[in-house]
Amino acid sequence: MLFGSSGIRREFDPGLVDLALRIGAATAGGASGVVVGRDTRTTSELLEHCIIAGMLSAGATVYTCGIAPTPTVAHATGYVDAGCMITASHNPESYNGVKLLNPDGSSFTLRQQTAIEEALRSSHWKSWDEQGRVLPTDAVDAHRDAILDRISLSRPIRVVLDCGNGAGGVVSPDLLAAAGVTVVGLNCNVSGRFARPSEPLEANLPYIGELVRKREAACAIIHDGDADRMMAFDERGRYIDGDHLLMLFAKYLDRKRVVTTVDASMAIEEVAEVHRTPVGDSFVSEELLSWGDFGGEASGSWIFPEHSFCPDGIYAAALLCEIASEWSIAEELDRMSRYTLLRESYRIGSPREVMTAMGADEPTHGVRFEDEDGWYLVRASGTEPKVRITAEGRTREKAKEMLDLGQAALERAKRSLE
Repeated sequence: MLFGSSGIRREFDPGLVDLALRIGAATAGGASGVVVGRDTRTTSELLEHCIIAGMLSAGATVYTCGIAPTPTVAHATGYVDAGCMITASHNPESYNGVKLLNPDGSSFTLRQQTAIEEALRSSHWKSWDEQGRVLPTDAVDAHRDAILDRISLSRPIRVVLDCGNGAGGVVSPDLLAAAGVTVVGLNCNVSGRFARPSEPLEANLPYIGELVRKREAACAIIHDGDADRMMAFDERGRYIDGDHLLMLFAKYLDRKRVVTTVDASMAIEEVAEVHRTPVGDSFVSEELLSWGDFGGEASGSWIFPEHSFCPDGIYAAALLCEIASEWSIAEELDRMSRYTLLRESYRIGSPREVMTAMGADEPTHGVRFEDEDGWYLVRASGTEPKVRITAEGRTREKAKEMLDLGQAALERAKRSLE
């Protein structure tokens, strides 16, 4: 399978350039109008040209956004047949890849991904008089205006915003300022080089908490490389883990049916009815098409079905500012249940084989064990050569017990392959 849990991602090499041309042609084989955007990586413009060349060869009309966040491209896709985003999301600059989007903003389903992979074996070239054409489109302003129509701050606030030198820098600073926010901007230039690791983990953001307190900000907002993710800090400078952001959004929006993934905290089940999916925003989106009124992943992907089925870190950022203008986010978090959740990852040369040895039907879905007081999940990463273990317990001791059980199961599977 070329596709992982969130599109196609790999380290940049000549093979990816060749693949981009063929993916463009295969995508356009089933779509006469396609929106294309890219993140800020130094290789994204090259891959954009390759993708577009493939689409033109198949006779498509291509609407180009230039540098734009994934949710911005998804919003523009609502007016055509399909969308294509060149990005490796939160991966390092040396990675790149492709996300394919439906008009409702959702990622291509497994069935659609399989169809693309099968289409790569065929030729979609049109004759000289059937070639496609390229038209620029202003996707950024349209996305910004759609969010401003939905967001209303109760009072002016100051917010720290770190775009990580990613595509969010072309939307979030101006959007939040227009909404009434005084923005303290960090890494908002689209340089193509990341001043910090792109994944919005607490360990990658040691400077944010002190800055929030020093500038007396109502919160801090953090984007990854393509701004489909949004993580945050409260007004006390505390990092907000994804499980509690999920609960905060659900409470503020009064959403009672929440879709999240198998690695999210069991605390969310105390505030809403929950359906769980395999890890990956595409699975959350697909479930939301038939059930639920809000969804997300603890990694920072938030999906608001009334707005889009694409994880929209830009919309989530604006919504968090609205919440911060009405509530004390820190006080709301202090009232929420909090269990010990531990996450570890291990670089392994053959993660899929190891997970198959553990009994997983699909390596990236993993194997989950649970009892009344805790659970663990062992799964292969969909984007890197790693196996991830997540464990949670009602006490720290129980969480550590579950993590140890997961590690022991992983070691047994590794030994069975030696």
